[in-house]
Amino acid sequence: MSEPLLMKGNEALAEAVIRAGCRAYFGYPITPQSEILEYLTAEARERGMVVLQVESELAAINMVYGAAGAGVRAMTSSSSPGISLMQEGLSYIASAELPCLVVNVNRGGPGLGTIQPSQGDYFQATKGGGHGDYRLLVLAPDSVQEMADFVFDGFDLADKYRNPVMILADGALGQMMEKVVFREYDPKDHETAKPWATTGKSGGRERNIITSLHIQPEKMEDINKHLQEKYRKMQTEVRYELIHTDDADIVLVAYGLAARICHSAVEMGRNKGLKLGLLRPKTLYPYPYDMVRELSAKVKGMHVVELNSGQMVEDVRLGVNGKVPVTFFGRMGGMIPSPEEVLASVEARIAQLHDEPREEQIYA
Repeated sequence: MSEPLLMKGNEALAEAVIRAGCRAYFGYPITPQSEILEYLTAEARERGMVVLQVESELAAINMVYGAAGAGVRAMTSSSSPGISLMQEGLSYIASAELPCLVVNVNRGGPGLGTIQPSQGDYFQATKGGGHGDYRLLVLAPDSVQEMADFVFDGFDLADKYRNPVMILADGALGQMMEKVVFREYDPKDHETAKPWATTGKSGGRERNIITSLHIQPEKMEDINKHLQEKYRKMQTEVRYELIHTDDADIVLVAYGLAARICHSAVEMGRNKGLKLGLLRPKTLYPYPYDMVRELSAKVKGMHVVELNSGQMVEDVRLGVNGKVPVTFFGRMGGMIPSPEEVLASVEARIAQLHDEPREEQIYA
């Protein structure tokens, strides 16, 4: 392990990108993730990477398409409006089964919105913001340490499944400074054979053609069936964290920045004698439905906290399947709730437990 360093989340992520053996980065500056491009421009070119500030997010994702097709580790990063522009390219890359890493440092919206942190891109990331039946593996860090760690995991998962991986962070995680320790990681130990790559050297094999265009519907259906089988195999990659759930009456469910806030709220509630717990999904796709289902069998309710109008809450309700009431607390537009606000929303939830079970929504 390396010595601890004090770094911004964006900078820690960028340093991890270099150490993970990424060979090509293409991006366009947008707040609050511009430090990724800036750090890579300053550091990575002298350490064996191609780093280009391109003319648009459309160019960035299509350059990633080309570099990934050549068999090298490639990535891009942006924030919400920029990621929206990349959706067509992401659909192409998913259909062509190319591994790559995409980072979304989420900001408030909709529209151009604000540069403040948000979680309004959950649907886009997990349900497929582009066209067609495709999926991204989605990792959700809640610290600067995980901003770095998930880069290594993301590239490895991308290569394992020949699929795009997204790190869904937010403006606060990108800008905050914390201690980070980089794991020992030799990219050569993680290299995978890529006989499908367009390397320009056939060596006697048939030429490789990478495309997402298949005019015959029978061929397109076969490709879709293959992709869906791959997505089923991805379900083994579910990752999450449990805090104080063994004896909890109410389990909070949150990811990323919201989970950090909820962790503090849970500890504050415990100090007041409230039996609160926390489920923090680390993977948003695949989602930990089984753990949600298991917890719902022994608690009195689930309380979802997000920095949006209510998106992940739908997946929690799917996992609960009506066993216990599910309530929601959210802030929008870049507003960040305090632990006290979250705890107050939980206490309001507890006051409802004597009523007939029903789904409620609470907004600040």
